[in-house]
Amino acid sequence: MPITVGQDSANTRKTLTAGGASVAYYSIPAAEAAGLGDFTRLPAALKVVLENLLRFEDGKTVSLDDIRAFSDWAAQGGKTAREIAYRPARVLMQDFTGVPAVVDLAAMRDGIVALGGDAQKINPLNPVDLVIDHSVMIDEFGNPRAFQMNVDREYERNIERYTFLKWGQKAFANFRVVPPGTGICHQVNLEYLAQTVWTDEDQNGETVAYPDTLVGTDSHTTMVNGLGVLGWGVGGIEAEAAMLGQPVSMLIPEVVGFRLTGAMVEGTTATDLVLKVVQMLRQKGVVGKFVEFYGDGLDHLPLADRATLANMAPEYGATCGFFPIDDETLRYMRQTGRDEGRIALVEAYAKENGLWRGPDYDPVYTDTLELDMGTVVPAIAGPKRPQDHTPLDRAADSFFNVVAEYRGEDESIDAAAMASEGPVPDALVDPRKSAKVEGADYTLRDGAVVIASITSCTNTSNPYVMIGAGLVARKARALGLTSKPWVKTSLAPGSQVVSEYLEAANLQEDLDALGFNLVGYGCTTCIGNSGPLAPEISKAIHDNDLIATSVLSGNRNFEGRISPDVRANYLASPPLVVVYAIAGDLNINVAHDPIGTDKDGNAVYLKDIWPSQKEIADLVESTVTREAFRSKYADVFKGDEKWQSVETTENETYDWPASSTYVQNPPYFQGMDTEPGTIADLEGARALAILGDMVTTDHISPAGSFKDTTPAGRYLTERQVAVRDFNSYGSRRGNHEVMMRGTFANIRIRNEMLDGVEGGYTLGPDGQQTSIFEAAMAWQEAGVPLVVIGGEQYGAGSSRDWAAKGTALLGVKAVIAESFERIHRSNLVGMGVIPFEFTGDTRSSLGLKGDEAFSIAGLEGDLKPGAEVPCTIGYADGSEKTITLKCRIDTAIEKEYVEHGGVLHYVLRNLAKAA
Repeated sequence: MPITVGQDSANTRKTLTAGGASVAYYSIPAAEAAGLGDFTRLPAALKVVLENLLRFEDGKTVSLDDIRAFSDWAAQGGKTAREIAYRPARVLMQDFTGVPAVVDLAAMRDGIVALGGDAQKINPLNPVDLVIDHSVMIDEFGNPRAFQMNVDREYERNIERYTFLKWGQKAFANFRVVPPGTGICHQVNLEYLAQTVWTDEDQNGETVAYPDTLVGTDSHTTMVNGLGVLGWGVGGIEAEAAMLGQPVSMLIPEVVGFRLTGAMVEGTTATDLVLKVVQMLRQKGVVGKFVEFYGDGLDHLPLADRATLANMAPEYGATCGFFPIDDETLRYMRQTGRDEGRIALVEAYAKENGLWRGPDYDPVYTDTLELDMGTVVPAIAGPKRPQDHTPLDRAADSFFNVVAEYRGEDESIDAAAMASEGPVPDALVDPRKSAKVEGADYTLRDGAVVIASITSCTNTSNPYVMIGAGLVARKARALGLTSKPWVKTSLAPGSQVVSEYLEAANLQEDLDALGFNLVGYGCTTCIGNSGPLAPEISKAIHDNDLIATSVLSGNRNFEGRISPDVRANYLASPPLVVVYAIAGDLNINVAHDPIGTDKDGNAVYLKDIWPSQKEIADLVESTVTREAFRSKYADVFKGDEKWQSVETTENETYDWPASSTYVQNPPYFQGMDTEPGTIADLEGARALAILGDMVTTDHISPAGSFKDTTPAGRYLTERQVAVRDFNSYGSRRGNHEVMMRGTFANIRIRNEMLDGVEGGYTLGPDGQQTSIFEAAMAWQEAGVPLVVIGGEQYGAGSSRDWAAKGTALLGVKAVIAESFERIHRSNLVGMGVIPFEFTGDTRSSLGLKGDEAFSIAGLEGDLKPGAEVPCTIGYADGSEKTITLKCRIDTAIEKEYVEHGGVLHYVLRNLAKAA
């Protein structure tokens, strides 16, 4: 489908010849020549956005004043409050978030027909790629059959979802599905889908070149920024609006420059670098901002390492972490099999339009910070946040303090200091527990590593750390080392290319020898699909309240995410994952102490099995080839025989199967009027939950497994679904009945209305403890609106739209927090839930207990974006207090979304009228 470009009032459309072809493009230098401003020192990331406005300038949605605002941004030191309409070139989805998005589109087709419109009006206007990567679960591991058995089980569990997606592929234009077993969406995007400079025909049939841009329904969409492609994560509802032609409403962002100097030293990896960067940027505070990496350190940073840094943008809180285009970009495109004509176009376009990083690259930034990469040390991050950076030589001491805090001892205990003074004093009782495992010849203790997983897009996309992990396995195997018997080991690469070069380097058999057999191509442990532990190990952990640990090469280690059996989760490089599988215990200082003994009984240290940078680089050079990428992506949309055998209909609307427990028609558009409503003041709302700081979207809408005793479990049991077939919350996101029951149901969430209780519980209208779902339904039955109270960084983590959808369906009208993460705030607005921020008060200073009533005025009539409004709190003793809240409806279009009941209702009504 051709793009519809604007009127080009400033005559910025020019012609560029590269790779033997001529294309039209929109020139930033031409905009300067037309007197629209000085854009020479804009960061490359902002020039991508500026080009977008030049291309779509129509005098209405995008004006010349919007374009001039970028010059003002530079002149004012990287700040402006200008709201703009931005249109990404394409949309990327994964199946956990993609299924509910396609469910919404299918429901919108039903909805537009009910409003008298044409079902074909509901079709993506922009290209959409959905990669099925989140569904494979590690049921089988540590043997050669693991991959095939996990794939077979995946299809058994998910055939209803896959049938639905295949229907969507046929029913919707501009919509492609990458089948299961291919890879992780971000790695497929980096290695194949992304083009850095995109080309398409406009409405006049002329070929236009423009920067490759996208939004994705997964927060780690940012990974592709390492390739000079501007992209970030949004919720499914926002992505659906973008698909249907609705621009992304945003303020011209601040851009923080992160200057990298020096080079990585022996013994360190890109993972160590990114964990340090996450810590620094979290401390800096970059929520809602762009981060752009620059400096001469980039001359020594391979694109795979850049992609690792870009991938973790959600963990450091930024909208994106962008890398300008340079020679390394071109080298990577060539290595991964991109067409030579495309590579020539990328170089010519980037140099012509100011997106190229050369020696004189010196943009204006809102703020800057700097890191000498030569100072980076080996590290892990945990036990529950990616920013909890812990140098490797302090990891064991840090874990001792975690245990001490959990067991109620003084958390300031310093194990290293005590050890240097001799034995632990008698007066101090070691808080660590241990327990015998039934039927086994070993015991577990606090700190036992029960999961060691090489997983996720973040690190398995990087051949340097993957080859490094293989070499660690090779050296360990040669010495006779093995993984500990209580460790569940797994290898889940982000694409089939990884297996290709591991096999070519003869490293896969070394990984197999340590239990790191291929288990699937997908997110697995990182998304919570770690699969069950051995029953006897799980029993020992729960019966004795042990603090078991996981070590994974992922990007997220939030509470309750990785496994219900594991309390402390640590992020590490793939080579360190192998090391910890051998050591088997977080209490061991792997940086200095023996990690095992060789076949002759000699102590083996980390230095004995750690490869040099040259060893790694030599193998990468010889095994990671252009031919491997071209062959593995030759039939990327075809899939295997299992995918080809999935049958579906070709109807333009979906025939919702009444018996399906995976896909149900959601209630959003049922009975919808043709005209929007208004925003009303909130009267007498009650608190559904009072939550603390850093409440993540995993807390709000978990992705992992659940028990039959939960509301979601009972719903499935009542429909004769066996516990073995529950699958996960993530896989059930096409069924609102399951997801409503799973909202705020994370096993580690703590509602401060209750005393010391973990899990999805609250107080119902009768004042008794009950599940959050049952309480919400009782309040709805009584006609009482609900609010949720939160602390700082509410909604951190992924772009999970169900964290907002579930909140809305439970009857929550507002969320009042100290601060919000970017994506979740946007998602709440997109579902018609109003976010508010405290202005000086907190849940603690107000003494909130959960028995208060909340009334928020000032919402009716001419509510301005960002307005401050009064909130009156009625306490149980009859007293009242009025405080001021900031309404986080940030833009005028967001106000319209809320008036319509959500962004999809807004789009649907407009499409129905246009029909």
